[in-house]
Amino acid sequence: MKSKKLYQQLYVQVVIAIIAGILLGKFYPEIGEKMKPLGDGFIKLVKMIIAPVIFITLTLGIAHMTDLKKVGRIAAKAMIYFLTFSTLALIIGLIVGNVIQPGHGLNIEPSTLSGDVSQYQQKAHESTLTGFIMNIIPETLFSPLVGENILQVLLVAILMGVALVLTKEKSHKVTAFLQDLSTPVFKIVHMLMKLAPIGAFGAMAFTIGKYGLHSVLNLIFLVGTFYITSALFVVLVLGAVAWYNGFNIFKLMYFLKEELLLVLGTSSSESALPGIMEKLEKAGCSKTIVGLVVPTGYSFNLDGTNIYMTLASLFIAQALNIHLPIEKQIMLLLVAMLSSKGAAGVTGAGFVTLAATLAVVPEIPIAGMTLILGIDKFMSECRALTNVIGNSVATVVVANWEKQLDKKQLQYCLDYPNDVEKKLEV
Repeated sequence: MKSKKLYQQLYVQVVIAIIAGILLGKFYPEIGEKMKPLGDGFIKLVKMIIAPVIFITLTLGIAHMTDLKKVGRIAAKAMIYFLTFSTLALIIGLIVGNVIQPGHGLNIEPSTLSGDVSQYQQKAHESTLTGFIMNIIPETLFSPLVGENILQVLLVAILMGVALVLTKEKSHKVTAFLQDLSTPVFKIVHMLMKLAPIGAFGAMAFTIGKYGLHSVLNLIFLVGTFYITSALFVVLVLGAVAWYNGFNIFKLMYFLKEELLLVLGTSSSESALPGIMEKLEKAGCSKTIVGLVVPTGYSFNLDGTNIYMTLASLFIAQALNIHLPIEKQIMLLLVAMLSSKGAAGVTGAGFVTLAATLAVVPEIPIAGMTLILGIDKFMSECRALTNVIGNSVATVVVANWEKQLDKKQLQYCLDYPNDVEKKLEV
């Protein structure tokens, strides 16, 4: 198979687009702001295909299984993994926030705070546990396929997959149709990914043009602390988990480089979801595992968001000279565990979960969120990247636990990622 030239590689194009977007936003901010539709349009195109990809992948994965107990076991193991590592991320954020104290010395008077965070307060108020559960149930059987709620798509896909197993003698034509449909659907994914550089350029130009690099410099210590903490979590914690399960975290990240760069450029983890699912399946994870763990992880396994929540909460408290005793910090941790699940799937989930957490900890005024409103956009890339890497590791680990991982295929993909790229594009 003929190898591509460097400039023809998608990840190289995305890197060039990100750099071009930063330069345009820096030197021509007004023009940069006008590039917003390019980023928004690309993310909308990807969101358009997410529901069909999840539905087909998970439905077929379950339909090809004979033992339905396995599906329940996979879901249970995935949830145990999510809960364990989400909590660990929160604890690490809490420890780093206390040791480094990024907000110490700012000495800001709470009465001087200004800025509008009411929209996040409103969303946080609406994100009750009952509302969250009710929101998983769709209006009709097929309405999730034209909506944006990933959990509704998961519910319908699981029901359809189970139904196909229970009626397999009469519904084999439906299974065959979905199998045939998967080919053009994933072809659409490949076609849309060709537009990734344009989307990354537009999103980055808008971010830099609107907020400016200077807004990062004011709070560079918090941004740096967050990036370093997230990097340490990925390398040390997720790296150890990967090593224990027989694969290298750095090789996995290189294998997923196009998707990770896309997340970096667009600040959206959803933009990489179809590509991540396809690549993990090619890397030897079974269709059922990929279809169940990846989309569920997007709502329940938010490692980056959890680190951000505890760090941001402590930063605000430190900046306002508010002392939080250890018992209040533990309460903050427990509230953050719940609120991160309650706001799953909500647009701007990082800021919404922060509002929901602060609302239950009266010592920290919600108005303190205005301190990080300007730099939140610059931290969202790191949140999304950490979330995506965490979900990818979780998928491989759960597949390994369930003995539904082709280890030879995984090793081949990690050792020869460019060969796999070429095969995917054929």
